[in-house]
Amino acid sequence: MQTDVPKKAPFLAGISRNVFVLGLVSLLTDISSETTITLLPFFLANVLGIGTAAIGLIEGVAESTASLTKVFSGWLSDRLGKRKALVIVGYGLSSLSKPLLYFATTWGMVLGIRFADRVGKGVRTSPRDALVADSSPDDKRGLNFGFHRAADTAGAFVGLALAAVVVYLGQQATLSMERPTYQWLVILGTIPGLLAVLLLILGVKETRRQAPARVQAPSLTLRGFDLRFKLFLAITVLFAMANSSDAFLLLRAQNLGLPVLHVTLLLVAFNLVYTLLAIPAGTLSDRFGRRPFLVIGWLLYSAIYLGFATASGPEVVWGLFLLYGVYYAMTEGVGRALVADVVAPEQRGTAYGVYHGAIGFTALPASLMAGLLWQGLGGWAGFGAAAPFYFGAGTAFLAAILFMVALPAVGKGR
Repeated sequence: MQTDVPKKAPFLAGISRNVFVLGLVSLLTDISSETTITLLPFFLANVLGIGTAAIGLIEGVAESTASLTKVFSGWLSDRLGKRKALVIVGYGLSSLSKPLLYFATTWGMVLGIRFADRVGKGVRTSPRDALVADSSPDDKRGLNFGFHRAADTAGAFVGLALAAVVVYLGQQATLSMERPTYQWLVILGTIPGLLAVLLLILGVKETRRQAPARVQAPSLTLRGFDLRFKLFLAITVLFAMANSSDAFLLLRAQNLGLPVLHVTLLLVAFNLVYTLLAIPAGTLSDRFGRRPFLVIGWLLYSAIYLGFATASGPEVVWGLFLLYGVYYAMTEGVGRALVADVVAPEQRGTAYGVYHGAIGFTALPASLMAGLLWQGLGGWAGFGAAAPFYFGAGTAFLAAILFMVALPAVGKGR
């Protein structure tokens, strides 16, 4: 029978050494991703002339295709009793694929590169989250996940700050993205991505050493999982239908009159808020339970999307993006910690695969619907820029109410 290796004393204020290093890996990777991927919608829309329907298709296919990989990579890490090798493969694939965006001239090329990048994310995400859970003391799990999300988002903050400098030097405050500016962003993002893979290889250790456990292959029946996990998963999928790609938030900000430089600075502020609040949110969820943070966070999301739907000028966008950082801090790490709360340790990799997979599969219809609601397709003109945000606000509100009613006991503090 497989057992966990006893956990060592916390490396830093309740945070384990593995989680600390994994946080640095995520920080470097997010520097790479934010300089390369986050402003990609502007490259597609402004340089390649792609409409929102096609952008929604690209983002949805990229996330949903990766979802199948997340399911099986999580299961495989349980089956092997090892996480690290899969995490290395995933980070490596992403770090090697993103530089190819420098040469992209068609939306088909971008789709292929995004596919490879997201497959890499799919390979690494579930084993990495399981490794974080395996490396965390039970009573500090929210703190450790909160630290990991904070480190990840600190990388986003740094990456976007660098991107803002490149955009300013390359084109200053012009409304649209220009090709040379985006190519410099790709070059800048390559180095930290490769450094992240090196740090992962040298600095992270496996937490499990015994023979592989017998773990049933993933199936759509969810047999063997706690009812609380199944209900949480179902309601999370409903919420995910409201949560289309953040590309639409960026395009909406530009639609309201903000140039690329100002949108980049908005994202810097968003990630600063997320970074500062992620650890406190995770720590408080250890004390008071996960459920209040998720419910309030989803209600806040609904209000934010309603704000994007009704906005008539750029002034309100700054406040909405800052609130969006609060939403992320309250829900991202807390939701992942809740999964570990309601499944057995030997099921964690599989559970994270199912969790991330279900959210990712929903990304395709969510993002495609958002693009169609905005712009339409063929002879149908769509309902305009506000439509996907009205839909997201209503769906998120419904998910929050269902969570309160159907899961009154899940995620209570220990």
